[in-house]
Amino acid sequence: MNRIVTLVVTAFIALMLLSSTVFVVDQRKFAIVFALGEVKQVIREPGLHFKLPPPFQNVIYLDKRIQTLDSPEADRFITAEKMNILVDSFVKWRIVDPRLYFVRFGGDEGRAGNRMAQIVKAALNEEITKRTVREVISGQRGKVMEGLRAKVENEAKQIGVQILDVRLKRVDYVEQINNSVYERMKAERLRVANELRSTGAADSEKIRADADKQRAVILAEAYREAEKVRGEGDAKASAIYAEAFGRNPEFYKFYRSLEAYRSSFRTKADVMLVDPNSEFFKYFKGSGSAGK
Repeated sequence: MNRIVTLVVTAFIALMLLSSTVFVVDQRKFAIVFALGEVKQVIREPGLHFKLPPPFQNVIYLDKRIQTLDSPEADRFITAEKMNILVDSFVKWRIVDPRLYFVRFGGDEGRAGNRMAQIVKAALNEEITKRTVREVISGQRGKVMEGLRAKVENEAKQIGVQILDVRLKRVDYVEQINNSVYERMKAERLRVANELRSTGAADSEKIRADADKQRAVILAEAYREAEKVRGEGDAKASAIYAEAFGRNPEFYKFYRSLEAYRSSFRTKADVMLVDPNSEFFKYFKGSGSAGK
């Protein structure tokens, strides 16, 4: 019985030792086989592999996929004109030298992330301190990213990392500067608006005065033409009247008397107190005699 137990225990131990020598490498991982902190083998290909059982050899896995370093908060930097700005950035990177990466960080991703953040922040500080806010935001933003990427790539090579992309997500003023900038922009817009209003009001008065002048000129010319036409008409009418009445003066007198009668007796209520034998009723009498 004791012999059977011994055989079972021995087989179990052997199985444990055998299982500790076998490991599987995922296609998304690098495998580092090391002993007492010294790298013995770097395995890049996926599959089944063998090593010595612990503590003679151990294995650690490193992610070979593209990773993102995204700062949780924007960092503050000082520009060439001594203004504080906030810069939010991110970096795309991956491990290309697993051996060097392991030697530097011992496989600790936290340490690696902190080191990458320090490299990016130092490169950003170097690029921003020699430029103005306008250059960082718009004027030379492309050059800022090019210089940033070059510096980060050089530093990253020393820790076994390849930089794939570096971007500035946001560049902004700190809150105190934002308020002053907004107030200055507001004052400038108000100044421009008032200037445009003043210019518009002056142009409006000029246009209105010119329109009034043209209106007065047009009315005066029209009145002059009307009076001219009226005068010509009156002259022609007078000539016609003179010619017509000159042929028969008595008829002219009769016609003028009728006009006087018409003007004097416009309504039935009109009353005149005059002598019936006056010259005014001369043709009334003649008309009555003719009727008899």
